[in-house]
Amino acid sequence: MKNLILIACLLLLSEISFAQSAKEYTQKGRELYERNEFMESLLNVNKAIDLDPSYSVAYYLRGNIKDRFDDRHGAMKDYNTAIEKNAKFADAFFARGNVKMKLQDYYGAIADFSSAITLNENYIEAYFNRGKAKQFLQAYEDAINDCSKIIQINPKNVDAYYMRGILRIDFGDVKNGCLDLSKAGELGDLKAYEVIKEKCNQRTQDNDGSY
Repeated sequence: MKNLILIACLLLLSEISFAQSAKEYTQKGRELYERNEFMESLLNVNKAIDLDPSYSVAYYLRGNIKDRFDDRHGAMKDYNTAIEKNAKFADAFFARGNVKMKLQDYYGAIADFSSAITLNENYIEAYFNRGKAKQFLQAYEDAINDCSKIIQINPKNVDAYYMRGILRIDFGDVKNGCLDLSKAGELGDLKAYEVIKEKCNQRTQDNDGSY
C-alpha cells in the first residue's frame, strides 16, 4: 500500500512538474515574441506543447507567431486548438477573428469577435474590429453601434470617434459624422482634421448654426 501511495505521489509531482515546465517555456516564448525573436519563441512554445499538449496558452501564442509569419491557416489551426482546450479563451477568439478578417471571411470574423465579447463584455478591441468587419459588409448601423459601445466604455477612445465619424458620413449622417471627427481631432487624431477638410467644410446644408 505504501508503495502504491508513493508511486501515486511521484506521478502527481511529475504531472505538476510538466505543467510548470510548459508554463515556463511558454513564458520564455512570450518574452522572445515581444522582442520580435519569433523563431526562438516558436521553439520554446513547441517544447511547451510537447510537455503539455493540453496547455491552451501555448497554442494561442504559437498561433500569434505563425500569424506574424503570415502563416494564416497554420495560425487558424492553433487558435482552433486553443479554443478546443479552453472554450472561454476570449483572446483566442479575438485572434482567430483577426485571421478571418485577413482572409476576408467577415461573417466568420464577426462571429469570433462576438464570442470574445460574450466572454468579456468590455473587450474594446473586439468591438472595434467587429465594427470594421461590419464596415466591410456595409452594415453601417451595426458598425456605428459597436463604436458607440466603445465610447460608452471609454469616452476618450479616439479611434472609436474617428471610425464612427467615417461610418456616419458613409451612412449619410454627415453632420454627426463630422462632429465625431471633430471630437477625434480634439482628442489628438490629426488625420481627423484632414477628413474634415475633405468631407465636411464644403457641405452647407447643415451649416445653419444648429450645432
